[in-house]
Formats: sequence, C-alpha cells, structure tokens
Amino acid sequence: MSVDRHDPAGRVAAHHRAGTGVARIGYPIGLRRVRVVARQQVTPRMLRLTLGGPTLAGFHTYQADDHVAIVFPDPDGTRRDPVPNAQQMLDWPRPLPTARKYTIRRYDAAAGELDLDFVLHDGGVASTWAASAAVGDEVTVAGPPGAKAFPHHYDHYVFAVDGTALPAVGRWLEEAPADVSAHVVAEVDDAAERGYPLARRDGVTVTWLVRDGDQSTLAETVRSLPLPAGRTFLFAAGEATDIKPLRTWSQDRVTALITGYWKRGIAGLED
Repeated sequence: MSVDRHDPAGRVAAHHRAGTGVARIGYPIGLRRVRVVARQQVTPRMLRLTLGGPTLAGFHTYQADDHVAIVFPDPDGTRRDPVPNAQQMLDWPRPLPTARKYTIRRYDAAAGELDLDFVLHDGGVASTWAASAAVGDEVTVAGPPGAKAFPHHYDHYVFAVDGTALPAVGRWLEEAPADVSAHVVAEVDDAAERGYPLARRDGVTVTWLVRDGDQSTLAETVRSLPLPAGRTFLFAAGEATDIKPLRTWSQDRVTALITGYWKRGIAGLED
C-alpha cells in the first residue's frame, strides 16, 4: 500500500476470501529505528524512499502484500513507539500514536535497505512527511505483522489495483515464477502515472486505466475479462468502494484476496 492506511494496533487488514487457498502467514513483529538513505521520484505522484541502517538485520518479508507501519512522533516531538513483548508482538501505548502502513516494495538484506513507495497527495500524514523527508532523517517502522499468502499454484492471476497497490504488483511480478500467466488491470489518476515501473514478463498483460474524477471503471473492466480455463486467483486492492463490486463477482468464480487500502474522503480507514 502506498497511501496513508492506518492500523494503529498493528493488526493485519481484513481480507475477503472467495474459495480456498489463501493462507495467513504470521511473523514476529519487530520495531526498528531507521534512516532515509535515498529518495527517488518514480512518477510525478509516486515517491520512493529507501530506508536503511543496522537495525534492519534480521528483517523478514515473504509476500508481495507485506507492509510496515511508520510510527510518527506526537506534534510536540515526543516519541511514543510501541514496545516489543515476549509474544513477539507489539504493545501499543494509549492514546495510540499516529501510524500509517506502507507496502514493502523491496528489501535487500545484503545492503540493509528497505524501499517504500508513497503516493503524494494533499493532507496525508505520511505523504506530507515523505515529501519533505531528507536523507539522514530518522523514522520508526513496525512490522511486518504477517500477510495473506500469494499462492503460486494457480493457472492464472488477475490483479485489480489502483495506484496505491502498484508497489505490491510490482514486487509480485519480480518474484513470481517464470511461467506465470497474469492480467494486471491498474487504474491511476492521470496518464503520467502509467510510467510506474512494472517488470515485463512473458504471459503477463497489463491494462492501464485513467480514472475520470471519482468515476472508476476498474471493477467493470475486470468483470469483462475472459477467464481462461483452469484456476484463477484474483488480487484486488485499492479504494474500498471502487473494488467492492468484485467481492460479489468473485464468489464461485475465483479464489480472491480483496483489500480496501483506503476509502475516499476518510482518513485512517481502519479506525
């Protein structure tokens, strides 16, 4: 996820499952203080921050939808970070500190680097921070807390995403088996965002849609796709209302992992 999506208790977001085959993988949840080591403007509205430091030793991430929470200090600068406990989870202070979740776009254990992609937009806590974050700035990250597995034994995969879920798709395309068959339908806010880098793969088709204001054609486009013979896995993630029609459509058709990363007009969706 690459837009402010808040789950202050460190819980995994609720996922819709149609059919079987989507297993949850739990991780020990860590807390790390890291620094910004690089900035890259990936598209006009997508900024990549590379975080690094010795505290990333032992970091773990196995799924394309894995995320970490960025934990922000209070307005007066006070840090009230969660505390790891004996159950390999985190005890969060009350009142809860401000935190936002972001997909792990890349983790390089040898280099000790973690890439997070941020959709830049007005008013977002994390977006505002990322836009001004300088190399050397310190930040606290919590997690990842676990994920729903992307199974690798399906005949075909369909991705229905908006810009906030492009980091998950980008990572999946880089890590998926060589003979994968997939159709990615990605809806962005303007044509320039079609420049987000996705690995070109044999057997993978990418369809870009440009949203007209608040009018999404994402679900309609996905529902019109011809499904090939065999078993299909659907990953849908983005604005909750835009992908909602796919919840009903997917039942009895495909195995699905559907996650509302954000909701138009609502800050801190999971609160």
